[in-house]
Amino acid sequence: MKDLVSILIPSYNSERWIAETLESALAQTWKYTEIIVVDDGSTDASFEIATRFESSNVKIIRQRNKGASAARNTALKQAQGDFIQYLDADDILDTNKIEIQINRLSSEPSETIAAGAWGRFYDVPQNAHFMREDVWMSLSPVEWIVTSWLGGGMMPCHAWLTPRSVADKAGFWDETLCLNDDGEYFTRVLLNSSGVSFCEGAQVYYRSGLPQSWSRGIKTDSYESIYRSIELCTAYLLAKEDNSHTRRACATHFQRFIYSIYPNFPHLVRQAEAKVKELGGSDLKPSGGHLFQVTSKALGWKRAKRIQQAVRS
Repeated sequence: MKDLVSILIPSYNSERWIAETLESALAQTWKYTEIIVVDDGSTDASFEIATRFESSNVKIIRQRNKGASAARNTALKQAQGDFIQYLDADDILDTNKIEIQINRLSSEPSETIAAGAWGRFYDVPQNAHFMREDVWMSLSPVEWIVTSWLGGGMMPCHAWLTPRSVADKAGFWDETLCLNDDGEYFTRVLLNSSGVSFCEGAQVYYRSGLPQSWSRGIKTDSYESIYRSIELCTAYLLAKEDNSHTRRACATHFQRFIYSIYPNFPHLVRQAEAKVKELGGSDLKPSGGHLFQVTSKALGWKRAKRIQQAVRS
């Protein structure tokens, strides 16, 4: 019997994109799929558009607004598949993405998770730009995380294909996190897997520049969420493997966060700086344009950041 893949789609005010996303799920060359859409209290026509696709293998669920992680958990609880495919309501799967990954995993050790190439687009998927990153390779779970945190790139939710047994070990999404919940979840998935198999031809399209989405409009509680997510992720990694290599990756993860928020949220900066020191330090340098780099070299990066913020305000 063929492996069933559950394609899980959380949706919130996605009326502009949900039809195209569902069409990409239905167009998969791997036909043994079930599609579960969870509308998370949309106030636009998202739910009505999604229901047009309802069928024997497309289920549409509506719930009050509780956030992306809660919507994914609702879908996961309903899923019957042998593999889990997450797909945000504004992103796109290439037609043979799932088939390539299923075929690849059939010859891999059990509990291997599949990854694939992803391209960023702002208008139509045909204009997606694929930029190769260091994590675009087959790696052990620990090496994949270390490579990513040291600057080797990331993998969006829909690029992964996860065996249900691994998803069950990882557990549900953390609904208390409002941002970087995917980073925290997939760190657990990775560390409960036997490794990552990168599938070159399994492509996905990642929509960017949206005026409204779960990942935009960052507020104070969002930065608190990012910090707590990093704190959880680094604890997971060090519980699995604690050495100079993993500690440097953890310190760099916190240092990148510091650079992204300074000079705002000083309490989080202090907490993250304490973590970097505790972990042995990081050699990560702040990024920025030529003027920022010149100012940073002359006055230090913190003063350069303050000047940069003053100029922009």
